[in-house]
Amino acid sequence: MTEESLEREPRREPVRRTCCPCGEHDSSSEVTRRSFLQGAGGATLVGAALTGLTWSAVAMAETQNETAPKRRALVVKPVLVYATPKRRHQASWRSWGGIQTEADAKEEVTRIGLELGELGKNADFPVQFLPISRVKNAAGLSTANDLDKADVYLVYAAGGGMDTFDALGKKGKDMIIFCRHKSGPVYLWSEIISPRYLRQHTDTLSVKGVDDQDVVVDSQDEIMWRLRALCGLRNTMGTRIVAVGGPAAWAQPKDVVPNLVREKWQFDIQTVSYDELGKLINAARADKGAVERAKERAAAYLKSKGTKLETKREFVDKAFLLEQVFRGVLNKARCGAITINGCMGTIIPMSETTACLPLSLLNDAGYLAFCESDFVVIPSGVLLANISGKPVFLNDPTYPHDGVITLAHCTAPRRMSGNKLEPARIMTHFESDYGAAPKVEMGKGQELTIIVPDFALKRWVGLPAKILDAPFMDVCRSQIDVSYKCDDLKLAEHMPGFHWMVGYGDYLREVGYALKKVGITWDNLSV
Repeated sequence: MTEESLEREPRREPVRRTCCPCGEHDSSSEVTRRSFLQGAGGATLVGAALTGLTWSAVAMAETQNETAPKRRALVVKPVLVYATPKRRHQASWRSWGGIQTEADAKEEVTRIGLELGELGKNADFPVQFLPISRVKNAAGLSTANDLDKADVYLVYAAGGGMDTFDALGKKGKDMIIFCRHKSGPVYLWSEIISPRYLRQHTDTLSVKGVDDQDVVVDSQDEIMWRLRALCGLRNTMGTRIVAVGGPAAWAQPKDVVPNLVREKWQFDIQTVSYDELGKLINAARADKGAVERAKERAAAYLKSKGTKLETKREFVDKAFLLEQVFRGVLNKARCGAITINGCMGTIIPMSETTACLPLSLLNDAGYLAFCESDFVVIPSGVLLANISGKPVFLNDPTYPHDGVITLAHCTAPRRMSGNKLEPARIMTHFESDYGAAPKVEMGKGQELTIIVPDFALKRWVGLPAKILDAPFMDVCRSQIDVSYKCDDLKLAEHMPGFHWMVGYGDYLREVGYALKKVGITWDNLSV
């Protein structure tokens, strides 16, 4: 591992059992085997235990790839809906709109194609646009043989009747409706999309699955961020995740939240027992090649710019070996995400280091790696990372006061911006004063998206913030003081759950747009 490879952009304890005194996790928890809804890939997902893992198979899988699977491209089907009315003498023969003839429609398809080309070129997420179909009515959709391939329909509502919208809506796909007002020939539906379609000639929203948030007028940027949100959502639904020691939830009954996550987010939780992990660690230690490679990778990491060693070197070497075990398991299980239950107790004597640095390394390589196996907060991290294309930081918050709150944990990624490594001091894990954990020095002034999930998976709070400082208090090693604009009491009264999730950049509207698709209320404290 060279300094250049470290800087490359990815694919994009006497110890308490947790870092939270009242949040004891049960590392012996097991996944209930059950089938649940189909995921984004279309296969039925089943949570199960990963057994029979051999070091030879895991080591082979580990060496094949040091970066995680990339996000799947969002597949978008553009549909132009229009009409070609015939002139009738002394009669009202046409509706509003600048698309009235076949020539107008062909010209509009060209315009749409140019706009989609720019969207695709500028998108910071993977997206695929299918060929543009132009239809006059529901019957005309029969000529579009790729409707079922799409994740979302982008409907250009130039004209025509409601039957086309109804027919598309019945297919159960997400739908964005675009209307021109002044960005080109005016569209009929810029006048009637609300009273005729969304409200169905009533005073209330009446269409299942489509509402005012799905309507865009003129702005390509407005299309872009909605597609970004849907890309994140599609990559989050059906996430396959390894849970070492089984799934859990902070201070909650061990089965309730994981089962809710399986149902609402369709997560495929694959459990690896600590007995299984212990055998893999012992086998890895006996593998001279794996040990030597871990030491070489650790040496290159410690030589990278902005990295300072402040713990025993042997803890770092063993952390890299543990990371190789984790990554091998992930690759063997075809997973892009992992979480560790009992990360502050069970794994320390087993690995003779801590899981903090290995999880940080996995996040920097493009995987999603979380401590504490807290499935209250993990879905928010998976969603935010899939929306932004950047690693995320699971953390513990302090109490808000004077417009400031401290967020801290020992497993922060360094590649929070998605490419550049932030400076870091490699220290012991705070509570155990053992092992290797990064104190990531996140940049002052950095804009943040903060998500605060509730225990019931019904309401998430969104908070915009900025980093004021990266202090060095007697708390978890990676720590940031952040400022926010809402009232302290309002924030305190709206805080649900416990753990928070943080990512670089402002993605509050994308998160809220995605959450409405899964039935979670978005309590956005920026508005």
